[in-house]
Amino acid sequence: MTTQQLKTSRLVIIPTYNEIENIERMLDKVLSLNPSFDVLIVDDGSPDGTAAVVKQKKAANEERIHLLERSGKLGLGTAYIAGFEWALERSYDHIFEMDCDFSHNPDDLVRLDKELLDGADLAVGSRYVRGGKLKNWPLLRILISFGASVYVRLITFMPVKDPTAGFVAYKNRVLSVIDFKKIKFIGYAFQIEMKFATYMLGFKIKEIPILFADREEGVSKMSGGIVKEAVKGVLQMRIWAFSNSYSN
Repeated sequence: MTTQQLKTSRLVIIPTYNEIENIERMLDKVLSLNPSFDVLIVDDGSPDGTAAVVKQKKAANEERIHLLERSGKLGLGTAYIAGFEWALERSYDHIFEMDCDFSHNPDDLVRLDKELLDGADLAVGSRYVRGGKLKNWPLLRILISFGASVYVRLITFMPVKDPTAGFVAYKNRVLSVIDFKKIKFIGYAFQIEMKFATYMLGFKIKEIPILFADREEGVSKMSGGIVKEAVKGVLQMRIWAFSNSYSN
């Protein structure tokens, strides 16, 4: 391991709501990786006891497992922003987003981290670059997802083939510059807007291929309303960007 890798601090932010089937296994897996990653769970009042499991694991590993408990389902975007602010206050160098349901392979955190070490400011785990794959997805869902990626690129001109991806890694300097109060969307469109803000501020974005597998345990959080927000949101953020900046 290089000196740079040893000096780099890393935090994985994982929002949760009713992930008791996955949370213990996910924490064990992320903490087993080399290089070392800390984990912040942002739990939106899961009634199934997700936060209680995190507390049990945290008791045995106070240094690397962290928990933010919120009063209810306040939106994916607000969960990540709360996590970003927590990470910036503690000066983490590399800050990651991922799902708890194993649709994102935790082993790919190491690959995303390497892209940041090699010069990217934002690294995206992409389903739609060469080598990217989907597993156990119905055809209609694939068509909607891929169509959304094409739509976003046409409207925003952003050179990201998987703009809705939720498996990403940021350098501290990117999140330090973005004014989170100017991020307008809290659902599906949040992931698009964060990449768009990064792109508009001139940071270097790199995509790497991943296998995205449908969740094995628990219930999907996807809904028709989330997709509608994304369709309208892309137009709004493009128009808004002509007269505003995402920077502090």
